[in-house]
Amino acid sequence: MSFRTLLLLTLAVAARAAEPGNAAASHATAHVPPLNPSLPTIFIAGDSTAAHGRGAIQQGWGVPFADYFDPAKVNVANRAHGGRSSRTYLTGGDWGHLLAEVKPGDVVLIQFGQNDGGAINDEPPPPLRARGSLHGLGDETREIDNVLTKKHEIVHTFGWYLREMIDETKSKGASPVVLGLTVRDRWKDGRIERGPGRYSAWSYDVAKAAHVPFVDVTDTVADEYEAMGQEKTKALYQQDFVHFNAIGADLHAAAVVAGLKGLRPNLVAKYLSPKGEAVVADRSAYLRLPFPQNPALPSLFLAGDSTVRNGTGEGGGGQWGWGHFLPEHFDQAKINVVNRAVGGTGIQTFRALGYWHRLLSLVKPGDFVMIQFGHNDNPPRGPLPGTGNETGERMNPRTKEQQLLHTWGWYLKQDIADVRARGATPLVCSLIPRKIWKNDRIVRNKDTFAGWAERVAADEHVPFLDLNERIAERYDALGEAKVNALFADPHTHTSAEGARLNANVVVEALRALVDNPLTADLLPSNTRSAAPANP
Repeated sequence: MSFRTLLLLTLAVAARAAEPGNAAASHATAHVPPLNPSLPTIFIAGDSTAAHGRGAIQQGWGVPFADYFDPAKVNVANRAHGGRSSRTYLTGGDWGHLLAEVKPGDVVLIQFGQNDGGAINDEPPPPLRARGSLHGLGDETREIDNVLTKKHEIVHTFGWYLREMIDETKSKGASPVVLGLTVRDRWKDGRIERGPGRYSAWSYDVAKAAHVPFVDVTDTVADEYEAMGQEKTKALYQQDFVHFNAIGADLHAAAVVAGLKGLRPNLVAKYLSPKGEAVVADRSAYLRLPFPQNPALPSLFLAGDSTVRNGTGEGGGGQWGWGHFLPEHFDQAKINVVNRAVGGTGIQTFRALGYWHRLLSLVKPGDFVMIQFGHNDNPPRGPLPGTGNETGERMNPRTKEQQLLHTWGWYLKQDIADVRARGATPLVCSLIPRKIWKNDRIVRNKDTFAGWAERVAADEHVPFLDLNERIAERYDALGEAKVNALFADPHTHTSAEGARLNANVVVEALRALVDNPLTADLLPSNTRSAAPANP
């Protein structure tokens, strides 16, 4: 059952449950049952968007979340507390109470940010709120005399509080999972907010640095809302623009389950109920695909295969994509570099598997999208050859069903049109060459993918970066022995040194453009950013 089908069924069931007198409506206010000490437990640490609410009109996702699991196999303990931030969840004692229950083998879901942007220490008149955390992920602190608790307090950053929860969960032998924020009903130009602020991106960064899973709740739900439209989405927010009703709660709960099922390893596979089994796993969850660090800045997005971003972008097997090292060449105070490439994909499968849509949902006017495909586009999984408008049918090797296919160039033209429709600028790259030698020269792909990319770029008047030729020239000059050290496998995936060389060539190709749209964002050629590379 697809996520969209599940959503439609949820809307119908939840609408009936919300009718006066329907016994199902009482589920929203049911008490949390005592934990079975012989079973593992999935804990939820969060705010009012996850906590028990007021029933059909306002409900947290943690309530219907329990329905996705078999109570004979696992406890689901919703310990979310309305009004809490990452800071006050710790200082108010909620975290201590939760942690006291955690045992080895448990899972702790951590989701904060909705209340972290509030006042750090409000001044009268009421209502008084002293719950905000310091912005960012660092170790900065501020000392205050808390106007509410009347106690002296050292306030830390949002990232510091998340790290405390993660570290203490690990110390109990349990598995922490960080979640992106729930979605607020705020729209602009037909698109819903994917915020608020930078808290989902900061949550991602903390999870990545701590080597723990991250589930992208924000974009999963936002994509569904945009497909539903603004009016239907508004019907899910009966109380205000932050808190959804029972239907919205179940939609968010399903998104969390989809993300958990998509992790590797899957932490919840053994505990699912039939409802949970029906949810389709989010196949991108384990990849930890990054987000723009600062949504206020323009972004350069990368779309491609494993030669741009390999696996989870952490150098598994010594293999690195050139996109990992590209941020070193940009002034990250001016632009985000966001590497959304996915290994094993081609120009058509990147789109068919949903990765292109996810990338495009993050693109805003003024952004840039750099596209490089070709390594995984040969039959049987690739599109038709060429750049024309021919079509044909072929069996999908994954689904075993017949599918209509277009040419390689046709898909690239669709990508270009999609980027422009977002008010952004597309850039086309030819694929980097493999380490295949013939007559003491690296084999080029001018007759196929590299040539097709150049042809489409010329026809569509898009900046073109001929990485295939430029990198091949570098390899030719270095010679076979030195080039061997640039690869982590026989002929396709580069080592860190090889990926860094390729990133240098990408920047050289950018600088060589007659009209380089990224000139102002590049660092001087003799300077590199001190900021860590985005995977």
